[in-house]
Amino acid sequence: MDKLTAFHERFTECLKFSGVKQVDLAAAVNVSKQCVSDYKSGKSVPSIDTLYLICKFLDVSADYLLGLED
Repeated sequence: MDKLTAFHERFTECLKFSGVKQVDLAAAVNVSKQCVSDYKSGKSVPSIDTLYLICKFLDVSADYLLGLED
C-alpha cells in the first residue's frame, strides 16, 4: 500500500468510526471542508502542521494514519 493510499483510507476510516463530521474537523484544524474531502478522496494530503492537528482531534497517531503502524 503506498503512502497516499494508506493515508486516505485510514483517514476516512477514522472519520467514519469517530462520527466526526467533515465540517467539524475542518473548523477544528482550520482548513476548508473541501480540503477534508480532498484528504478523504486521496486528491491531497495535509501539511505536517495540519496532520498534527488532525491526529490530536481524532485521537489517533500520525504513524497509524500514514500506514507506518497498524
